[in-house]
Amino acid sequence: MRNLLALVSILLLAVSQAQAQSYPNRPIRIVNPYAAGNTGDISFRTIAPVLEARLGQRFVLENKPGATGNIGAQDVMRSEPDGYTLLLAPSNNFVINQFLFKSLGYDPIGSFEPITIVSDAPSVIVVQPSLQVSSLRELQAVARSNPDKLNFSSPGAGTPPHLAVEWFGKLADVKLTHIPYRGSPAAILALLSNDVQIYVSILSAVEGHLKSEKLKALAVAAPTRLGSLPDVPTTAESGFPELVMGTWWALFAPKGTDKQIVDRLATEVRAALADAAVVNRFREMGMSVGGERPQDLAARIAAEAGSWEKVVQSIGLQLQ
Repeated sequence: MRNLLALVSILLLAVSQAQAQSYPNRPIRIVNPYAAGNTGDISFRTIAPVLEARLGQRFVLENKPGATGNIGAQDVMRSEPDGYTLLLAPSNNFVINQFLFKSLGYDPIGSFEPITIVSDAPSVIVVQPSLQVSSLRELQAVARSNPDKLNFSSPGAGTPPHLAVEWFGKLADVKLTHIPYRGSPAAILALLSNDVQIYVSILSAVEGHLKSEKLKALAVAAPTRLGSLPDVPTTAESGFPELVMGTWWALFAPKGTDKQIVDRLATEVRAALADAAVVNRFREMGMSVGGERPQDLAARIAAEAGSWEKVVQSIGLQLQ
């Protein structure tokens, strides 16, 4: 019996190695658990042509929004761990959601194999120009004079843009009204139409509106200023040093995916991100490229989860 089990193990290992060596031999499905047009959507479409040229297969991006990204994550979790269905998810699905929901339907650590970060972007706090404020301190003063009368949008309850403004409200001791929308484009449209007055975004999603002065940037929630927004101060310079946050988007495979496939994907994505045109495009959008090794991404998730847990507990937010 022991010899039979050993033989079966050897055969399974041989099959796994053969599959890994021939990978990929058909299109790869990428599930984005949010609406189209978000940062992950934009950043992955930027590197997809380079990846397809390197691997000789198409990458089919599928948007599957719902439940703050949990529905798309569950879909990938239940997929075959063969490298042909991957999750392209933002940081909140792995370092925030477990502190917001009683049940995610997946384990951020135990249900997936981390591959690598695609893009990393700091948050920019933007407002409706009609609000007539030029700094976070001025926004704080207006909000204190008008409790509960200023609205802010987000791509959904519990997303980083939502938590960022809630955290600002906590630090500034002001009351703001949250209005969630189905995705970033809708949340930004609400800001443009003055249905809401505040939004936290990555630069690429609002850059055109900032240039046309339809929106105004008050601060960058990062340790240093953005090169593309040299006149916009950081949150620390604005008097809120604790308000430093952004969003990264990374690739994950279902748990049990062959390590050779995971490492191959990480290597190929890293190579695509090193392409000069990709680097320049990311820089223009106010993002930096990723490319971390799988083990480094796993370590980053563990570290950031602890920080976000404190923020969520401070805000006192709980979602169903």
